[in-house]
This record gives sequence, C-alpha cells and structure tokens, in this order.
Amino acid sequence: MIFLSYGILVVLVVVLSVYLSKYVDALDKKTNLSGAFIGGVLLAAVTSLPELFTSISAVLLVKPPQPELIQGNVFGSNIFNLTIFGGCVLFASYSYKQSSVSKSHATTVIFTIVLFIVCILGMYFPWTISAAFIKLNWASLAIFIIYIINIKLVNSDDSAENEGEDNVNLSVGQIVVRFILLSVALVFVSIMLTQVTDKLSDRLNLGKTVAGAIFLGVATSLPELTASINLVRLKNFNASIGNVTGSNLFNFIILCFGDLIYTKGGIYGKTLDSQIIIWCAVIASLLTLIALKTKNSRAVSSFLGGLIILTYVSSIVLAKYASSFDFIKDFFFFG
Repeated sequence: MIFLSYGILVVLVVVLSVYLSKYVDALDKKTNLSGAFIGGVLLAAVTSLPELFTSISAVLLVKPPQPELIQGNVFGSNIFNLTIFGGCVLFASYSYKQSSVSKSHATTVIFTIVLFIVCILGMYFPWTISAAFIKLNWASLAIFIIYIINIKLVNSDDSAENEGEDNVNLSVGQIVVRFILLSVALVFVSIMLTQVTDKLSDRLNLGKTVAGAIFLGVATSLPELTASINLVRLKNFNASIGNVTGSNLFNFIILCFGDLIYTKGGIYGKTLDSQIIIWCAVIASLLTLIALKTKNSRAVSSFLGGLIILTYVSSIVLAKYASSFDFIKDFFFFG
C-alpha cells in the first residue's frame, strides 16, 4: 500500500508541475523578460516547489524531524537534474548542436560547483551566525548571496534568441490565478510525499540521506524531467538547460530554509552518504560544463552525456554501499 501511495503522489507531482511550467512559459510569451531568466529562474523555481515543500515538511511535520532527508533531497535532485541534461544531450545530440544556448547557463553551472564546495565546507566547519532570533550556518548565508548574484547575471543575459511564439489566449491575470491555485495543490501533495518517503526508508531499511536522494530526489525532479523532455522535443534546448541548471541553483536555497527552521541542530550534517553524492554531483557538473563548451561536436556531447548518466548511477551505488568499505570511509574521514 505504501508503494501505491508513493506512485500516486509522484503522478500528481508530475501533472501539477507540468501545468505550472506551462503557465510560467505563458508568462514568458506575455512579458519582456529574458528567456534565460524565464527558464533559469522562474521555471526553475516552479519545478523546484516539490523539493522546497518536501524539505520543509521533513523537519516540521515528520516525527522525529529528518534533516538528512533535506540533504538527500537537494543533493539527489541536483545530480538527477544533471542526468536529465545528460540524457537529452545523449539522445538528441543533433538538436543540441543546432540549438541556441545562453552563455549564462555555463556561469550557473560554475556557481553550482562553488555551492557544492560551500556545502562540504559547511559540514566540516559549522560556524554559526546569530542575529536576533536567527541562527544560521555561515554556508547558508553564502548560498543566498551567490544565488542573488547569479539571478542578476541571468536576468541581463540576452545571448540566445527567443525560441517560442505567442500563442497564449489567456491574460496575465488569468495565468497568475491558475498558477497560484496549482501551487497550493502542489504544496499539499509535496508534504504528503515527504511523509510517505520517511515510511519507505524504514520499510526498505535505507539511510535517510539515501532515501531522500532516491525517492524524494527523483520524485521531486520529475517536473524538471517532464518539462525538459517536452522542451527538447520542441527543439528549445535553451529553456530546457535553463530549467535544469536554474533548478539546481534554486535547490540550494532550500538548504537555507531548512537551516533557518531546524532549530535542534545544523542542517549540514557531515554524513558519508551526503559527501559521496556531492562529489559525484561536482563531477557531473564539470562534465555538464564541458558539454556546454563543446556543443558543436555531437560525438563529444553524446560521450559526455553518457558519462553524466554513469556518474549518477555511481553516486547511488556508492552512497548505498560505501559504509561497507573502510578505504572509502577513511577517505572521507569516517574511519
């Protein structure tokens, strides 16, 4: 029954998020905002709503609170998002080569790598910043500042042409109302998904971080997967890449929220599972960056896409079984 509940909630997340992304795309056609900003900030934020609310509920509604689920959700979602890009490049290399891609996407990937390193440092050096009733790990503040800087850079990027036409028959007001209603529905479904995932981790005897990376990370990344496949099918790689890279950057903000509301300890727990997933995600990010810089070669793009997918699979296997090997624990100072 628990698996059926998980499957139903996953389907609801996909359906709601797909409709939300359509309304954000409609706003793109009705406004003068840059395409990079629409895909990398607005659409990315929309498709990251499941990650946001499942993570918040992991420390507010799950008893006892499970901050490890937040780490697994964020880091697992990020590396899965990169795998979406890898799959699109691998199976649609010709469209990728012919596409017009904003320069800011590569910059966003670089910022993503920096933020992964910040998270690692936040685990090993958990210095706290206190002001009034706010208590945060310094890494959370660094993440927020870097995210704001990236938004400003993306918003000013007009290096790629608009690849869509205005065929929307709704007014801006109608689009906004429907967007809000669907967002509220997505919040409730996301909260329920977190509770089901917590039960699944106990049923399958998985660590909370691994469970978050597999069940929450994949399920909450399905909106990005669906939207990206549809955009690639429409030969709009620019918006597809912006959705993936922008969602990854937005997901780090979720750690800031989790750090803010989890008052019983730091959200940046130094776990072996988290570190393995992070370093695999860094490798996948570097491969993504190279793929963006070498898009004119279909052979290279396809090869890199395959490597990104392999990196994701390796991250799950290593995170699950690494604790059985002393040399891996010693490498991460868990010996």
